[in-house]
Amino acid sequence: MFLRPEDFATVVRSTPLVSIDLIVENNRGEYLLGKRTNRPAQGYWFVPGGRVQKDEPLTAAFERLTLAELGVRLPMSAGQFYGVWQHFYDDNFSGSDFTTHYIVLGFRLRVDAPTLTLPQEQHDDYRWLTPEALLTDPLVHENSRAYFRDAPGVPGL
Repeated sequence: MFLRPEDFATVVRSTPLVSIDLIVENNRGEYLLGKRTNRPAQGYWFVPGGRVQKDEPLTAAFERLTLAELGVRLPMSAGQFYGVWQHFYDDNFSGSDFTTHYIVLGFRLRVDAPTLTLPQEQHDDYRWLTPEALLTDPLVHENSRAYFRDAPGVPGL
C-alpha cells in the first residue's frame, strides 16, 4: 500500500515506523553496506532494509524487501532473527522539519554474493566490510554500527 507523500508525512510525524534491516554476510565474513541516497541517513553507509507496509505479513515483507534490496527473493526462514532495535533520526524523507523513529526487526543472513543483483534506488554504491572495518568507519551510520558493536558474543561478530 503506497501513501501519498502528505499522508506519509503525517504518519512519520506522528508514529514510529516498523522496518526490517538485513545484516547480510558473504562467505568471507564481510557485511553488505549501501551508500544511502535518501533521507534519513542520506550519504551514510547503511545495511539494506525497508519498511513493513500496512496489512503486510512479516513473511511477505521479508520476501519483498530481500527482492527490492538484494535482487533475490528469499523466504524469512533464510534469515536468523537478530533482535529489535530503535532508530531515531533528526530528519525525515522530505526534509528536516520533523524527526523519524523506526522500530527495526533485524535479521542476519548469509548469501552467495555473486547471486545478488543490487539495485540503485536507495543506494548509489555498495561495499562489503568486516565488522572491524565498519566499526571504525565514520561514514558507516551509527545505527548500522550498533548491529556489530552492541551484540557481544554473537557467533561471527
